[in-house]
Amino acid sequence: MIKNILKTAFRGLAKNKGFTAINVLGLASGLAICLLITFYVFDELSYDRYNIKADRIYRLNTDLKTGGSTTQFAITAPPVGEAMVSEFPEVEGSVRIALAINIQFKKGDEIITENKAVYCDHSIFDIFTLPMLSGDPKTALKNPNAIVISESAAKKYFNTTNVIGRTLISVNNENSLHKITGVIKDMPAQSHFRADFFLALDANQSHNWMGFSFNTYILVKPGADVKRLESRFDGLIRRHMNTDSFSYDKFASGGDFIRLSLTPLTDIHLKSNRQRELSANGDIQYIYIFLAIAVFVLVLACVNFMNLSTARSANRAREVGVRKVLGSPRKYLVAQFLSESVLVTLASSVIAILLAWALLPLFNQLSGKDMALSLQIFSWLIPALLVIVFVVGVLAGAYPAFFLSAFQPISVLNGKLSSGFRDSALRSFLVVFQFSISIFLIVGTLVVYNQLSYIKSKDLGFNRSQVLVIKNANAVSNPNTLRQEMKHLPGVINASLSSFLPTGVNRWPNQLSLSSGSSVQSELWTVDENYLNTMGMQLTEGRNFSDKFLSDSSAMIINQTAAKKLGYKGDPTALVNKRYRIIGVVKDFNFSSLRDNVTPLAMVMAPDWMASLNVKLQTGNLPQLMERIENKWKTLAPGQQFEYSFMDDDFNAMYSNEQRMEKLFFIFTALALGIACLGLFALAAYAAEQRRREISIRKVLGANVSTLVSLLSKDFIRLVLIAIFISVPLAWWVMHQWLQSFAYRQNIPWWAVASAATGTIIIAFATISFQSVKAAMAKPVDSLRGE
Repeated sequence: MIKNILKTAFRGLAKNKGFTAINVLGLASGLAICLLITFYVFDELSYDRYNIKADRIYRLNTDLKTGGSTTQFAITAPPVGEAMVSEFPEVEGSVRIALAINIQFKKGDEIITENKAVYCDHSIFDIFTLPMLSGDPKTALKNPNAIVISESAAKKYFNTTNVIGRTLISVNNENSLHKITGVIKDMPAQSHFRADFFLALDANQSHNWMGFSFNTYILVKPGADVKRLESRFDGLIRRHMNTDSFSYDKFASGGDFIRLSLTPLTDIHLKSNRQRELSANGDIQYIYIFLAIAVFVLVLACVNFMNLSTARSANRAREVGVRKVLGSPRKYLVAQFLSESVLVTLASSVIAILLAWALLPLFNQLSGKDMALSLQIFSWLIPALLVIVFVVGVLAGAYPAFFLSAFQPISVLNGKLSSGFRDSALRSFLVVFQFSISIFLIVGTLVVYNQLSYIKSKDLGFNRSQVLVIKNANAVSNPNTLRQEMKHLPGVINASLSSFLPTGVNRWPNQLSLSSGSSVQSELWTVDENYLNTMGMQLTEGRNFSDKFLSDSSAMIINQTAAKKLGYKGDPTALVNKRYRIIGVVKDFNFSSLRDNVTPLAMVMAPDWMASLNVKLQTGNLPQLMERIENKWKTLAPGQQFEYSFMDDDFNAMYSNEQRMEKLFFIFTALALGIACLGLFALAAYAAEQRRREISIRKVLGANVSTLVSLLSKDFIRLVLIAIFISVPLAWWVMHQWLQSFAYRQNIPWWAVASAATGTIIIAFATISFQSVKAAMAKPVDSLRGE
């Protein structure tokens, strides 16, 4: 019996090849998109979960409020972790980690800058899961000049992993030698920080509770009450920060505070966006957005499948009647329709897996991932697909299986069930639902595009165009010589040395106080006298730094926000570790993401501490100029890597998540609209088929093609209009909430809504018209000869 049902199901599907192909293609496309998004979400949610003790590891954060502004740091003072272990029984261990910025190692005559290097305590191996290929994790970093490297780093420098006892030479610290005491497996990509070099941290680090400098992690004991632990952090701060030189109680009495908090290790990647993160994190909002898109597209494909299945089932009413007259029990009819539906769903799922596998490299490129299908993925993928096959197959086949099979044969054979499209409230609802989702995605895509266009074109207060940033300028024995040589090159407008850039990641927060007594938490940047001119920044008061005034070594320029919060008037002195004289106020410029407001900033001259050379270019032949710049670098810094970037690219990289989302939004929206139109195309064909006799009679009575096309199209267009009125307000509200995350944003433009509505109507009409014109052009005699 089962064999007969399956054979009949295959025959039924083969008889209606067009509908079957559309059903399979639409559902397979929706499932494939859903799978790709699921892979992405699975990858994002798996960050740091490779650590065996992940559920017990927390990062300590510091919130600092002073001068009316609050800054959230991902770092703490050096002694905090050790104090936690000694004073709180719930804390089992701690580790401090600090980025080793621009550290350089020698490889023969070549000097290589490494960006994945950290200083850390030897306890890092007790807390994080970093399997060692060789070496003893308990003692590997106990000696001051010890270093543990990754498997990739060992092969890079020595072409082997058997490197215990060998040395790496660091040129940053006057060619200091680092003895390799361990080799670990490469850290997984799903980690909120990745390092190839672990340098021993000096055990006698500063015990200053006011100097925030380390990312600190603690390991709590099993079953520890983390909330109760956090509630005692304020007491810890007061015990250690009420000293002879600083009274925390007095500091806090004015409403200011220093607070410690905990972030679970597995929440860092998606839920933390603090200053001094070890690396750029993701955003949980995008996970929610992509999950919503995955659900929308899957539902869209399933609805499309169900819509076409119910539409086609009415044409099979006579088949049902004949089979019942011939004695077929209702249960066999139910099994017949359900088996056809499940077979289509099963075929779609197989095709979806193949599609997802084929499209995964392209999806990786668009999403910035490096995902691959693994046994771990298949362990949940296959059961999930089997559930989808069963649920979607049963739902899609439920209407013909349980509704049509219940009718009396005499009613079916008399044609009482051959109702047209307009009589089906279910199909009308499903069409509205489909296009509501499509219009929602179109509006969302246009809003994201508009916001990113605004970000790219906004006046940031500095000119990032054609600014070349040479990364490791301090590798040259005299960076000023490098700057002067670069300025003499044709095509170079100006050059400056600095350690901080508007598009950079290095930040140096400090307490800025005026002699009048007002204070504020501020950024402190070291620059030279050419910095403002090179960056195209404007002064609103005072003057720029000048190498003609020796006293400018104690001069300071602040931004408008700092001046406003400090109540700056006239020419007072400022205090940041030492006294400075304010000589100018620079117009506010955005030196962080446009998600954040401009914060206070102070700039001072410090010629001995410069990390980058910033070169303003103006040339029509950039490749030739870059060759000259590189040659000049090789002359002044032989053996050093020539590392550079353009400020435009660095700025765009700050919004890489948004740019990836824009591309993926566009693709998913186009596919969702395509799936909806695929279903509409088939429904239009069904509606034309249902009304072919009516169309023929109207044509015989003198109706022209345009009248008939309008007749067949108006019902569908009305449903699309209803979808517009439903989806546009919802899309506006959701995208308005998304825009609130930007301090600088555009309002939702009217043209985004108008374009989405107009475009959808045009696409829907074009889809319907093909079938409508075909039906209207048919010869009436072909439809009426049998009447």
